[in-house]
Amino acid sequence: MTMDEVGSARDRGTASWAGAPSRTTGTRTTNEEVRQQNLSAVLRLVHVNGALSRSHIGAATGLNRSTITALVTELLDLGVTREAETAPTGRVGRPSLGVAADDAVVALGIRVEPDAVSVALVGLGGTVHSRVRHDLSSPPSPRRFVQIARSLVDGMRADIDRHYRLVGAGLAVPGLVDEAGTVVVAPPLGWRREAIATRLERALGIQVTAGNDASVGAMAEARFGVGRDADNLLYLGGGLHGIGGGLVFDRTLLRGTSGFAGELGHTVVDPRGARCACGRRGCLSAEVNPAPLLELLGRRKLDEDELDIELGVARDPAITAELERQVDVLSLALTNFVNAFAPEAVILSGYLGVLLAASRERLSRAVHVDPVGAEGRHVRLERAHMRSRLMQLAPAEMAFAPLLADPVGLAPRPGR
Repeated sequence: MTMDEVGSARDRGTASWAGAPSRTTGTRTTNEEVRQQNLSAVLRLVHVNGALSRSHIGAATGLNRSTITALVTELLDLGVTREAETAPTGRVGRPSLGVAADDAVVALGIRVEPDAVSVALVGLGGTVHSRVRHDLSSPPSPRRFVQIARSLVDGMRADIDRHYRLVGAGLAVPGLVDEAGTVVVAPPLGWRREAIATRLERALGIQVTAGNDASVGAMAEARFGVGRDADNLLYLGGGLHGIGGGLVFDRTLLRGTSGFAGELGHTVVDPRGARCACGRRGCLSAEVNPAPLLELLGRRKLDEDELDIELGVARDPAITAELERQVDVLSLALTNFVNAFAPEAVILSGYLGVLLAASRERLSRAVHVDPVGAEGRHVRLERAHMRSRLMQLAPAEMAFAPLLADPVGLAPRPGR
């Protein structure tokens, strides 16, 4: 089929194409813009949901069979999708051949923390091909971080060049990151006014997009995790180095001015409380933190699963008291957040997920009973299901964003 024939098939196939005038807007015609939107819709669908039949894609997008055939053919030719067996339908016979995102198209998901730098190689569709981590004894300077990240990526280069098509990298930072990829402030790292995306881009030789770790975590959880069926959700992730939040409204990440929305960890819950890394007293990040519990347990560091187990068997009254204190503080914060944002779901990740597992009844009461008008609403309180995979997929999603918005913009496959 020629491109003219593909265009004609699309024009006949759907109201979004039918009758569209051929006037030029900038350098692209209206038809080209709609074609891009339809290609994007199909690619996003299989990226998030896995292999789907053409009929399923048609039902989900509202496009008819001939249009879907043309779009799928183009995406296959572009090398961003592949044919794959769809999930069993229960019918007798061979599984139908559907369409899946091609996980050979990859992005790097990079995360910087005070105690580690990690890099994951992530394929379209959420496949984590590999992951490496470099542990640190102290927070890295921006220069040191870039050196470590470059070294980790260099170790992957041969495999990437041999087997994959790399579209870029996403960087998750525990701090305020503006739309240009500049870290305005990251207290856990001690960074201020660092154009970290530009610096890393020069070192790696690929496009780099940087964002706040909690905000990108919220979007990934909404796309791939327990929040995928919620249009509006509140995400809170916490650990030793603070609490971050993300807000997804109408399936769109709320960015706010310069991308700074969602800094819920710096909500003051006790003006006379502990000193926070931001300089104020009583922030949620300072009051709800695993450090006191780790000290009482006599442990320096535990991951999420290990802390689940330790708290499940702990019988020390001091541990119980500290756990209850933190849960009560978190309950107060969640009540305020539900009042302010009225989400369908509240998703707790990391250390906050541990607190939910340990005290679900107390936290559930805060979400379901305490807010104003609670009797007229239903709010799901969930623990993030993706665990360690969340911060592997989340940064990579930033790198995939341009491709998902415009599949035609991807560089051609080698040899084409």
